[in-house]
Amino acid sequence: MTIDAALNRRDMLLAGVALAAASAVDMSGAASKAEAAELNPQPLPPSPDWARALPDGPDTRVKITEEYAKLVARDAYFWAWPMVNIFNRRQAFKDTPEPMMSGPAPIAPLNRLGMLTDYIEPEERLVACPNQDVVYGAGSLGLDVSPVVVQVPDFGDRFWVYQMVDLRTDSFVQLGKMYGTTPGFYLLVGPDWNGDIPKGITSVFRSRTNTGFVAPRVFQDDTPEDKKAIQDVLQWITMYPLADYDGTMKRTDWSNIPKVPASATGDAESKWVFPEKFFDELPAVLADAPPLPGEESRYGQIHALLEAIKRQPELKPLLIQAVTEVEEQIVTPLFQFRNWGQQLPHNWSTISNEAAFGTDYFTRTAAAKSNILVNSPNETKYFYQDLDVTGARLNGANRYSVTFAKDQTPPVNGFWSLTLYNEHHFFSPNDIKRYSLGTKNKSLKPAADGSLTIYVQADRPSDPIELANWLPAPKDSDFTLYIRSYWPKPEITDGSWTPPQVQRLG
Repeated sequence: MTIDAALNRRDMLLAGVALAAASAVDMSGAASKAEAAELNPQPLPPSPDWARALPDGPDTRVKITEEYAKLVARDAYFWAWPMVNIFNRRQAFKDTPEPMMSGPAPIAPLNRLGMLTDYIEPEERLVACPNQDVVYGAGSLGLDVSPVVVQVPDFGDRFWVYQMVDLRTDSFVQLGKMYGTTPGFYLLVGPDWNGDIPKGITSVFRSRTNTGFVAPRVFQDDTPEDKKAIQDVLQWITMYPLADYDGTMKRTDWSNIPKVPASATGDAESKWVFPEKFFDELPAVLADAPPLPGEESRYGQIHALLEAIKRQPELKPLLIQAVTEVEEQIVTPLFQFRNWGQQLPHNWSTISNEAAFGTDYFTRTAAAKSNILVNSPNETKYFYQDLDVTGARLNGANRYSVTFAKDQTPPVNGFWSLTLYNEHHFFSPNDIKRYSLGTKNKSLKPAADGSLTIYVQADRPSDPIELANWLPAPKDSDFTLYIRSYWPKPEITDGSWTPPQVQRLG
């Protein structure tokens, strides 16, 4: 029912009640009053369709004030930041002609994959907080262009997981050792795809959005033997548009793909969200990510703002300035792990809804700013640390130890690691090329009582045990520690296990 129709119906009902009440005036006594009350019940019940007749958002014809426009813009920027981030990754690589190495990082055309053949190098700048426990792959999805076939080879006993997130950075697949996934072909489709599923496809995963990102991870230990052994299975990891599917496994020698200079340089992560482009990109982002339940009014407000910018172009520079302030004052501080997350003992923090953020807008943006592309909690549990046990900032001018009591390293079915990042959340180059310690390291030295102490410092230890357990820190600058627990056991997911303190030495 339209608004006008609802109003007409209400007016007719009220007019009828008024006529009935007027005729009752000539009546007398209690009977006439009772009859009048019956004809004119109070209060008048609303139409069952009244709520449906109300508009579902602001009237876009209304002029709005500058301050209100800034208010909506600021909120929209924070909310949409992760989606614009993923959207611009797609835009950056959509014209890539073939899978290749861009400096130390693999890139590929839309709906295709690039794979490394070893750990990521310290110079990588496309994604903050990489790890050196797995061999990575990477690719952007455009499911509006084509459904995508993902190959899963036989990994044997090796740990692996394929992460695939939609525009909101929420996971939409379950492919990995923890799921008991069998080798085969898996189909990724967009929200509106209703085509025929080809013969030989093991399973289909539907994304809520057409844009997404894919990042396979395959565990590798630090021995030369394993680096050699992993090469064959890596060659069978790939994805491609549905039109290329023929039911046979495709193989790529990733060591021979073209190499070009790095597109991302500098100390910090490549910038993916630009305040000055935000309002131009936002319509495409909104079109690709339909409202989640309860978000309809949010979308209505944002669309009304975009219409206001068209009618009142003088608003745009003011709004760009407003969202630039949000970037600087609200988003940028979330790069520091100590500023957000569930607070744990000894100044560690974590989250429990990674890759399933839904309408938790704060955590979604915080994770995207500081360490985007986190796995689901049952795949990986993360613990973040910027401080020592006293609350002082971790800095390479000091020496630290992290001691896991006997049988108290992170309880996992997969693997665990303790990684050190510099102030930009990347690896700090060091002479022994060691950036994490954990399951992959075969030379770690436990103490006589079964405990394991990791020594975090800039200077090379002279003691052989400390040297074996040494995690090099950048000299005289801030750094962050980061624990990954892949395929965590219940003690981690239920919160009964948390990391030990980071103790400053001497």
